[in-house]
Amino acid sequence: MARLVSGKASLAAWVLLSISGVASFAAHADQLSDIKKAGVIKVATFDSNPPFGSVDAKTHDIVGYDVDFAKALANSLGVKLQLVATNPANRIPLLQSGKADIIVADITITPERAKVVDFSIPYFVTGQQFLVPVGSPDKLDEYATARIGAVKGTTGEQELHTRFPKSRVLSYDDIPLALSALRNGNVQAITQDSTILAGLLDGAPDKAKYKVLPDLLSKEEIGVGVKKGETNLLKAVNDELLSLEKSGEATTIYNNWFGPQTKSPQPRLFTIQAKS
Repeated sequence: MARLVSGKASLAAWVLLSISGVASFAAHADQLSDIKKAGVIKVATFDSNPPFGSVDAKTHDIVGYDVDFAKALANSLGVKLQLVATNPANRIPLLQSGKADIIVADITITPERAKVVDFSIPYFVTGQQFLVPVGSPDKLDEYATARIGAVKGTTGEQELHTRFPKSRVLSYDDIPLALSALRNGNVQAITQDSTILAGLLDGAPDKAKYKVLPDLLSKEEIGVGVKKGETNLLKAVNDELLSLEKSGEATTIYNNWFGPQTKSPQPRLFTIQAKS
C-alpha cells in the first residue's frame, strides 16, 4: 500500500511539475508581456538604406521612414525604443536569436519568409527596379545575361535568379557597396526597392551618369516582422499600424520621407488596411 501511495504521490508531483513547466513556457511565450515588463522594445532597422534608415551626419542617430514607425510602435506600447542596426541578411537571424524583438527594416512579405517569421499587415508598398548607367538599354529583358548587383538577403536577389537565370548575380552587404560595384564596372546594373534607389541616386555626386529603369522587377508589400507564434505582439503591432493610418500619422510619416519636398518624392498610392 505504501508503494501505491508513493506512486500516486510521484505521479501527482510529475503532473504538478508538468503544469508548472507549461505555465512557465506560456509566460515566456508572451513576448508582448516581456517587452512591457522590460520597458524597452528592441527593433532591428537599417542604418545604411535611406530613406528607410540611415545615420544622420549631424546627430549620428539612425533616422528614416522605418525609424518613425518604430518610434510610434514603442510609444503605443509605452516603452523605450532601442534600435538594433542591421542589414538585409541579418534581419531574421537577429529576430530569431532574441537580439531584436521585431523587424522594422523594409522587409518584404514573402511565403518563404512567412515560414519562419510572422508578418504584420503591410505598411509600405514598393517594387524592385534597376539602376544602370545612362547609356544602357531601357528594357529589363535586355539584362537577361548581364552581371547584376543585388543586396544579400533581399527579394531582389531572389527574383533575379528566378526571372533571369542566365544572368550573373553578384551579392553585396548593402546598397552603397552595390553602387560602388556599378561605378567600377563590376556589374552592369543593380536592383533594389524603387524608393531606396531614388534616395541613393539623389545623394550621389555623379547621379547624372545613372538612371532608374521604369519597369518593375517585382511589386512588394513591406511588413513588420515578429517571431512566429507571438500573437499578442503581432496584434498590438497591427492595431497601432491601423491607428496610425486612421489618425493620418502614417500619411504624415510618408510625406516626411517621400513627399514633394524630399530627396525621394513619390506619391502615396496605398493605405494601411486590415487583412480581409
